[in-house]
Amino acid sequence: MPKRGIAALAITAFALVLLLSFKTPDVVPARAGGVAVVEPGTGSGSTTAQAPGQTPAPTKSTGNGSNTAAADTIDGPVVDTRYGAVQVEIVVAGGQLKDVVALQLPTGRHSGQISTAVAPILRQEALQAKSAAIDTVSGATYTSDAYAQSLQAALDQAGLG
Repeated sequence: MPKRGIAALAITAFALVLLLSFKTPDVVPARAGGVAVVEPGTGSGSTTAQAPGQTPAPTKSTGNGSNTAAADTIDGPVVDTRYGAVQVEIVVAGGQLKDVVALQLPTGRHSGQISTAVAPILRQEALQAKSAAIDTVSGATYTSDAYAQSLQAALDQAGLG
């Protein structure tokens, strides 16, 4: 085998070893300003699959006494991501979205930190938009997409989709 072939083979093997041993850090230093929000359609999104057979039925609850109309509480489906499951619950009263609660978000070291940071942002986005057309949070693309999917399914069940 010529010397060039041996050198190319050695370089390729070395690059393969480096590639296979690459690990991402568990903790990323926080940047000034915290988490950035990316407009829909501008980020590199990914798709997540909805767990099969997960279509919870709406549940009814009554208001706190000050509201004469009954509020519907509807759980969205569990959407699995590579970092963990995401599920939201919506509260609908008077034909409008009143609240969004994250029932499940990814947990763990870094995933849990990200979920804690983005949960209030995603909730605020959903309440402002009154729909699942929410901005993707940079650094939490999978969670943002799954949140929107679970939210959209819950809104569809409520007849608001």
